Amino acid sequence: MWDAYTGALGANPVQRAELQTGLLCLALLILSLAATPLRLVTARLGLAGGKGWTWPARIRKSLGLLAFGYGVLHFLIYLFDQGFTLSTVTEDVIKRPFVTAGFTALLLLLPLALTSTPKSVKRLGFARWTRLHQLAYLAVSLGALHYWWGVKKDHTPPLIAALVIAMLFGLRLLGRKKARRSVVRA
Repeated sequence: MWDAYTGALGANPVQRAELQTGLLCLALLILSLAATPLRLVTARLGLAGGKGWTWPARIRKSLGLLAFGYGVLHFLIYLFDQGFTLSTVTEDVIKRPFVTAGFTALLLLLPLALTSTPKSVKRLGFARWTRLHQLAYLAVSLGALHYWWGVKKDHTPPLIAALVIAMLFGLRLLGRKKARRSVVRA
């Protein structure tokens, strides 16, 4: 909106808006997935009384829902660019792997957004709800792949996104291994 107001959308404003909303979706997804690794790292550093920062977990749901919202907006702009022709979109999803990856990522985020309420946690049970919400890892990975395949020249930004995601996954796995060792010792 700001770019439109200031005239900074460039020669292809639809493409610019599509790119911006896609990047925001991916960035917000990455931030939402950083909540637990951030707590683990800050706990390891002895911050917040040795328990680590807990505030990122309190905004994780908002970040995830915002990511979903930007993902939907990204898709709607894409639909607009395709003239809202579902046959063209379907053909594009089938023929172009980067569109398939992005569309699949958005579909994976849909049940997460729909089950983001406390009622859903209660209805599904915490264990099943947690397993369902692990789809976020697959969605963010597909989002990074969508970004990589969609870039034609400089792959540095999508590579940075992929490396950040890999680092977050690695920190999470290390945290799980440490938690398992603590349980075994106890």
